[in-house]
Amino acid sequence: MSLGKEGKADSSVSWQSIRDTMMARIRAQDYAPGELIPNEVDLAAEFGCARATVNRALRDLATSGFLDRRRKAGTRVREAPRRKATLAIPLIRDDVIASGARYEYRLLERKLDTPPPLVREHLKLSGSERLLRVQSLHLADDVPHMFEDRWIVLDTVPDIEDVDLTETSANEWLVRQAHYTHGTMEFFAETAGARGQHLVCAPDDPVMTMIRVTWLEAAPITLVQQSYSPSHRMRLDL
Repeated sequence: MSLGKEGKADSSVSWQSIRDTMMARIRAQDYAPGELIPNEVDLAAEFGCARATVNRALRDLATSGFLDRRRKAGTRVREAPRRKATLAIPLIRDDVIASGARYEYRLLERKLDTPPPLVREHLKLSGSERLLRVQSLHLADDVPHMFEDRWIVLDTVPDIEDVDLTETSANEWLVRQAHYTHGTMEFFAETAGARGQHLVCAPDDPVMTMIRVTWLEAAPITLVQQSYSPSHRMRLDL
C-alpha cells in the first residue's frame, strides 16, 4: 500500500484490512507478547492511510483483547489475549429445533402483577410502573425443556399488552420487537422447588437457572428467570 498523488493518504485502505494485517503479525509473533507495536503515525505512513484509519483498526484489536492501549505508554501486544464473549438472546424455539427435537410452547399464566423486592431491585423500579407477569413452559418432543417466569415493564414495551401470548411466546415477541441496548445475565444452580411440577422433577432436584435483564438505555424492558430441566446441558463456542 502506498501514498496517493502528492503524498496524500490512500482513502481506499480500509481499517479492516489494517486490522487483519496486524492480527496476522501478532499471530506470527512479528510483534511478540508484551512488545510495543509501532505508533499510529508510523503505521499510517506504512499503510499509506490516515492516522484515524489506523486508530480504528487498533481499537478493534484492543476491544477483541489482543492489544493493550495506554495513553502515553503506547500500545502493546497482550501477553495473554483476553477474548470478549458476546452472547445473543436466543429464540428458545430455535434452540430446541436445532437439537433435533419438536418444539412446543404453553402459556401457563399471564396477568398484571406487583413485583417482589428482588425484581424491583433488578429492574430499578420506582413503584409506579405497570408490569405484566408471564409464566410459560417450553417443551422438546413433549418433554419439559424450560420453565420461564418473566416480568415485562409495560411502560417500556406497551405493545405487548395486546399480543396473544397463547400463540406467540414472550421470548419470541421481545427478541423480534423490543430492541435493547444492554443487559445482564446470571447463571446458577439451585433446587427446582415449586418449578419441579412443571419440569417433572422432584423439588430437591438441581436445575440450571438463568436470570436475564434487558434495558433500552435507562428504561428497563424485562426480567426473565429461565429454569431448565435437570438433564439440560449448555454449550458455548469460544
